[in-house]
Parts: sequence; structure tokens; C-alpha cells
Amino acid sequence: MPFLIDDINYAQKELNTFRFRTSAINDGSIHERFIFPFLCGSYFTYRKVDVERITSIAKAVSKDPTYLDVGCGYGDFLEKIIQHLPNAEGIEKSADIFFKLGRYKPDYIKIGDAYNGIDKKYDLIFVGWMEPGVDYRDRIAASTDVIITTLDQGLSLAAEFEGHGFEKIASWITPSWEDINTEITNKYYSKISNGTIELLKELRGAHNLWYIYSKPKYKDTIKETLRKSSKKDYNRDVYEHEKILDECGFSYNEVLPSNPDICLWKINFEE
Repeated sequence: MPFLIDDINYAQKELNTFRFRTSAINDGSIHERFIFPFLCGSYFTYRKVDVERITSIAKAVSKDPTYLDVGCGYGDFLEKIIQHLPNAEGIEKSADIFFKLGRYKPDYIKIGDAYNGIDKKYDLIFVGWMEPGVDYRDRIAASTDVIITTLDQGLSLAAEFEGHGFEKIASWITPSWEDINTEITNKYYSKISNGTIELLKELRGAHNLWYIYSKPKYKDTIKETLRKSSKKDYNRDVYEHEKILDECGFSYNEVLPSNPDICLWKINFEE
């Protein structure tokens, strides 16, 4: 992720200030991942269901799947993937985000720029961050047969792979970190009245798009895998931060009042 170190240092200072001022707020440590996503979370909101869908696809296309997370940052999402796929790796453009901030860089995160090419083939490549104005779809498409992307609606066009020998198999919609941040800020860190907060909550939106792409040979396998996963109950075993999603009005399979056509986390299959 291309950030200036001065900007990251400033963000770290702001995070430290936030922690000092909000130490008495319940779940403040969870709020951090949505208010300071680069330092404490990820630039997309996910549940355990997302991790299990992705890893089940990887296992369906290979008995010993290889996996690459492009632009993985500090590896928040990648850590969850590794619990299911021990050989998973990440690639991050900037070494400075680790070494100049005194953060540990695990061996499974490699320093490199996907724009310059990916050095081997992977069974599945995940793209959760794409630098604005940079198009490395050719490099990704040449290095795998299965691609999963999750990007904000404003960036999604830069991560479409139909013109690169892939077919879109399925998709689903989740809130972005900004959608959650808005709800948290309104409720906990503003002076807005409770009545106004409830009115604003009715206008909440969800702006993260998850797309599954594959070469034609894996199309049926992936569809069957996702159909099986959609029948599971994902409300029993969840990550701790998921309670904040529920609290903010972004529950699993929730229909948004502002757009009844959107059912969160519902898998939509392409014909």
C-alpha cells in the first residue's frame, strides 16, 4: 500500500491519542479496526464467512492450495486465511511500513510490486487493494486460474478480469470500512442525538463488492462449492469484531432499508 511514512507516523500518533481518550469506551479496541483500518484492520469489512468461502474455493481447485494476497498490508486478513491455508502468502510493496515503524514482518509476507510481475503461479490470488491509477491485471491473470477481488465500488472497474481470459462466477456485497466507520462515529464519537442517529442509520449503505473469477475449467467446481457454503449457519462461530457489524445494522443476510435489492453477504451467481 503506497503511503508516505510521515503519513503513517501521523496516523500512529492519532491512534495513540484515540486510545488514550477512549479507554473507557466498551469495544473501543474493536472500533480501531474501522477508524484506523490501515494500522489496525483492513480496507474492507469481512466476516468469518468470507474467509471460509475463499478458502473452500482454494481447497476445491487444489489438494494443497497455494494462495497470494496482493497488497496485503500488515496481513490482517491474510492471518485469518493462513488458519485454513498454511501455505498462504502475501505481497506488499512497501518494506518501510514494517521496518520504519518497528513492526514485525512475518516471513509469509514478501516485499515486492505486483506491477513488476509475480514470480510463480498460485492456485488462487486475492486482491483486496489496488493502487489507484495502476493496472496490473495482466500480471495477476498470468499467475493464476482463480482470482477473488474485494474493492470499494469506486475502484471496482480497475479490478474486473473478464477481458483477461476469466469468467465472473459469483459476487456478494458487504459494507466497506467507511460504512462501519460512519455508524460508529455517529453513535460513539459525536454529539448527534439518538433520534437523529436512528434516522441516519436508515440511510446506511454497503459499498464493498466481492467478485469471484476463474478460468472456464473451474467454473462448475467453484459454483458447487459456494452453493454448499451458502447452506451453512454462519451465525454461531464468528470473529469478535463481527458484533460491531451487527450493532451497526450490517448483519449477515440483512436487507438494507435504503436499498431493498441488497442482501448483505448473499451470493449472486452469474448465468
